[in-house]
Amino acid sequence: MNEFNAVNPEILLEITKVKMPFGKFKGTILFDIPVFYLEWFKKKGFPPGKLGMQLATVYEIKLNGLEDLIYNLENNKLKLK
Repeated sequence: MNEFNAVNPEILLEITKVKMPFGKFKGTILFDIPVFYLEWFKKKGFPPGKLGMQLATVYEIKLNGLEDLIYNLENNKLKLK
């Protein structure tokens, strides 16, 4: 099993709510962080722990053009309320 098979779907919702706690984009929702900043983290190393995993997830989503997954997830969650 690779690491993406083990990803908790809640992580996808979290990256649309959690804000960056430091740096140039402090206060920005993780999913809204620009790709160039995520690429910088990829080169320098993502922070340890959950934040690093969340940023790496956003990076992979944006790198692979999968943003619609997040938009669809958010839209479906709104319909269920």
